[in-house]
Amino acid sequence: MGRVTGKVALVTGGASGIGLSSATLLAKEGAQVVIADFNVDGAKAVAQEIKSNGGEAIGIFLDAGSEESIKEAVEFTVNQYGSIHVLYNNVGGTNLKKDLDVVNMDLDEWDRLMNLNLKSVLLGSKFAIPHMIEAGGGSIINTASMAGFFSDAIRSAYGASKAGVVNLTKYISTQYGKNKIRCNAVAPGLILTPAAKNNMSPEVLDIFAKFNALPYHGEPEDIGHTVVFLASDESKFITGQTIQVEGGHYIGNPSISDFEELMKKAQN
Repeated sequence: MGRVTGKVALVTGGASGIGLSSATLLAKEGAQVVIADFNVDGAKAVAQEIKSNGGEAIGIFLDAGSEESIKEAVEFTVNQYGSIHVLYNNVGGTNLKKDLDVVNMDLDEWDRLMNLNLKSVLLGSKFAIPHMIEAGGGSIINTASMAGFFSDAIRSAYGASKAGVVNLTKYISTQYGKNKIRCNAVAPGLILTPAAKNNMSPEVLDIFAKFNALPYHGEPEDIGHTVVFLASDESKFITGQTIQVEGGHYIGNPSISDFEELMKKAQN
């Protein structure tokens, strides 16, 4: 307890899933948390739950596709709690009906995702950094994705935007490290958020499980605990890094499981 006591944190996309878990854990560890989400009722509900458990939080509206809305969220945080020490740029998304392969990509969707997934990280950082400098330093944490490292049959825009998040994280850390501002990212693999549970069939989950090094899937708290670590002074000498939280799904040769099945058949 108390790992981020005295810190003020702004969590975007905090009304559900990874953002909700991160906001809840940050508050549990002593931070004053602003939860910003397009689903403002959800953000307020999370804040109320945190307060009922003895923490300090407030929920506000955020349109991560709007520069003005992002600026307002940062300014609200500073006005509400006097400063900002932690910024968790967590908003992101895709549309699997439009975010397709390169030839069939919906170009409007490409632009939308670059704005939502990448530009929002730039803008949140742009508006928070001057306040962090004034506060004597801070920690910026960005949600990247394993899609930023590995390719797929579809989700071209999502993957490219998340690769941009990985590299932008390095640029921010380089440019503002001397101001005691750290910038790191978290790259989740499959995490069993409510959205994942509702949209993925058992057959799809089994495919993911087949290639995990660990015998289970990730939970939102697995990312939340990583975010708390990066927000805390425990990680004070870590910057410019993207921590891959993916259960070992991507560490092995992708053909290993198929070869194992082949060998089992040969033994029989």
